[in-house]
Amino acid sequence: MRRRALTLLALAAVTACAAEAPAPDDPSTSTSTPSATPATPAPTTSAPPPSAPRPRPFTLAVAGDVHFEGPLRARLDDPATALAPATRALAAADVAMVNLETSVGTGGAPEPGKRFLFEAPASAFAALGAAGVDVVTMANNHVLDFGRGRLRSTFAAISAGPVDVVGIGRDADEAFAPAVLDVDGTSVAVLGATTAGADPTADPTGQWAATDDRPGTADALDPARLLAAVRDADRGADVVVAYLHWGVQGERCPDDRQRSLARRLVEAGADVVVGSHTHGLQGDGRLGPGYVAYGLGNYAWYTGSDTAVLTLTVRPPATPSGRARVTRAAWEPARTGPDGLPTAVPRAGFDAEIASLRSCAGF
Repeated sequence: MRRRALTLLALAAVTACAAEAPAPDDPSTSTSTPSATPATPAPTTSAPPPSAPRPRPFTLAVAGDVHFEGPLRARLDDPATALAPATRALAAADVAMVNLETSVGTGGAPEPGKRFLFEAPASAFAALGAAGVDVVTMANNHVLDFGRGRLRSTFAAISAGPVDVVGIGRDADEAFAPAVLDVDGTSVAVLGATTAGADPTADPTGQWAATDDRPGTADALDPARLLAAVRDADRGADVVVAYLHWGVQGERCPDDRQRSLARRLVEAGADVVVGSHTHGLQGDGRLGPGYVAYGLGNYAWYTGSDTAVLTLTVRPPATPSGRARVTRAAWEPARTGPDGLPTAVPRAGFDAEIASLRSCAGF
C-alpha cells in the first residue's frame, strides 16, 4: 500500500522543532480562597497528562529478485496487470519492497564481459507500483548491464514512476540515501546496497560503485558508507530497513561476509535486514534487537524456482530512543512457473525447509 514519502531532512527539521518546543504549563498549580487571614492551601490532586497513543504495529512485506526477461517481457504491454495476479501478499502490506534486477530505460551499450544482460522499459516501475510495491532497490549486479550511458534514462523513469527507488544514484550520497515513508505516523527509512562484487560466481561489478562525482550503485564492499547511512537514518526515522544484494549464487546458507555485515547493520541501528542475490531462500531470524532474512530468492523470474513473500509485523519503538521490534514473521510459499510469475503452493515440506535454513543461518 503506497504511503507518503518523506525526506530525512524534513524529519530532522521536525525533530529539532519538537526538541526546542517550550514545555507545557505546570498542571499542578494550586489555588486558595481569599480571606482576611492567610489560608492554608487545600491539597489538590491533578491527573497526569494523557500519554500519546502508541503507534500501531505495521506490516512489511519483502520479496526477492524481479526482472522482465523471457515470458515476463510481454506482460509489460499492460503494466497494470503485469505482476498483479501474483502479488496479493505484497499489496496487502503497509510497506512492500522487492529487488529490481535489471537495467531500465534506453541508451547505453552492453557492458563488456557481462554474460547475462537484463533490460526493461520504463513501464517496469508502473508494473511494480500497480502490484502494490512501494520501494524498489536497484543496488544489484544487473542495474548497469548497459553501462552508465543508460542511467540518464533510468533516472528519468524513476522520477516519473510511482515507486521509491533506492540503491542507485547520481553520486554516492544519493545512492546511499534512504526512501522514508510514513505509515500512520511511523517513519520508515529503507536503504539498498550491494556486495555482489564479492561473489566469485558472478561477473565483477565493483566498478559500478557510485562515488562523490560519478553515478552508480550503493556498493558496500567497504561497508563504512552504508553503516554511516544507517546510523543517520536511525537518528531521523522510527524504523530502519536495509535491503542487501549479497551472498554467493546457489548457496542456501549465508556466508561469513553476510553474517558479519548483518550484525554490523543491526548494531548501527537497522531494525530489519533482508537480502537477495543467491537465487534461493536463506534463513531468517532474530539477531540481537534486529531481524534478518538473508535470502528471499527469485520472485518474478524467467526460470522456475521455489520462492516466497516474507511478511513481518513490526512494532514501532515506544520512545524516541527505543528500538522497533519484529513481533511476527510469516512466509507465504510459492513457485515461479513457466510464465515467470510466482504461484502459491501448499505448505507441505515448506516449514521443514525454513527450519533447516534457519539452522544453517545460525538462528
